[in-house]
Amino acid sequence: MQSNPKASVIISTYNKPLWLGWVLHSYTLQTEQNFEIIIADDGSDARTKAVIEQFASTSNLKISHVWQEDQGFQKTRILNKAIVASNSEYLIFTDGDCLARKDFVETHLRLRQKHCALSGGYFKMADSITSHINTTVISEQKCFEKDWLIEMGQPSSFKLNKLTRSKTKSQILNWITPTKATFDGMNVSCYKMAIVDVNGFDERMQYGGLDREVGERMMNNGIKFIQVRYSTICVHLHHERPYKTDKARALNEAIRTETKRKKKKWSPYGIKQ
Repeated sequence: MQSNPKASVIISTYNKPLWLGWVLHSYTLQTEQNFEIIIADDGSDARTKAVIEQFASTSNLKISHVWQEDQGFQKTRILNKAIVASNSEYLIFTDGDCLARKDFVETHLRLRQKHCALSGGYFKMADSITSHINTTVISEQKCFEKDWLIEMGQPSSFKLNKLTRSKTKSQILNWITPTKATFDGMNVSCYKMAIVDVNGFDERMQYGGLDREVGERMMNNGIKFIQVRYSTICVHLHHERPYKTDKARALNEAIRTETKRKKKKWSPYGIKQ
């Protein structure tokens, strides 16, 4: 692998070693292989470390494990540490419950633009389908195929268009979608300096909208967000959200309201404190 990777894929995780193993496997299949993986680990136990060490011993991809002690939900802090640890000028953010289609990294790199961020989305897999996922299904890319998903029990809906392989169709759908282009941490990319220039994530933020806030500061700083939700494809494994609380939501909304009202470009609670 070249010393300067084209991209750093930052994958956040917390105590889901089986799923992380599947996600890492999806990156061994990428059509673009000149990238590094940074695991942003918010306090997982030894099982996750074992998965990463096993991957490192068998894959040609460079992987770094950035870990911090479990002190409750501190995802923004570990993401900032991962940004600092990255070795590429271009960052792709995703989560340890999102399987990447084989053209995921290639597409992010192909569509990147200076002074812009790419706002992707995900296809939410039905709960019942998760039990059918394994490395063979991922290798054969079946979990990205509409017909296989429906056969396994996925309800048929317009959202299946998120799995299109047509560049023309994806461009049209990106253009006409009413969904606003924002910083959604499961599938977003930008030049490293674009997020460093606003001091990264606000480490006060809890679950729910923590990634939107850094995107809003980036927008205030002149970064344009481009909609690519039908181009950069990943599927999301179903899970509950125990960190979703009214207290966390109220805190995050207060921080975001201040960011919008004051048109803030910098957080004093970010990478540099």
